[in-house]
Amino acid sequence: MPSCYIYIVASVSHTLYVGVTNDLRRRLYQHRHQLIPGFSSRYNINRLVHYEETTDVRSAIAREKQIKAWGRSKKTALIETSNPAWDDLSSVWLS
Repeated sequence: MPSCYIYIVASVSHTLYVGVTNDLRRRLYQHRHQLIPGFSSRYNINRLVHYEETTDVRSAIAREKQIKAWGRSKKTALIETSNPAWDDLSSVWLS
């Protein structure tokens, strides 16, 4: 069964974007090279700071909506639980 990913990308100044995709590497490549017009390219949001994987598309979309509805402090707490330094988790497999 194919994977779905809920992800959070951030700018250097920690502006956040929450999304869902079935191909995390492709989506991060698009963010990194500003191939997606709009909020993420306008604010140079291109560093993967959190992601979750599931095989259920509906639960992925529901989780994305849940996280998007949270305030900034709750999103920050989620990120810092597994990535306290806000490292770019995609730096290993994207250039």
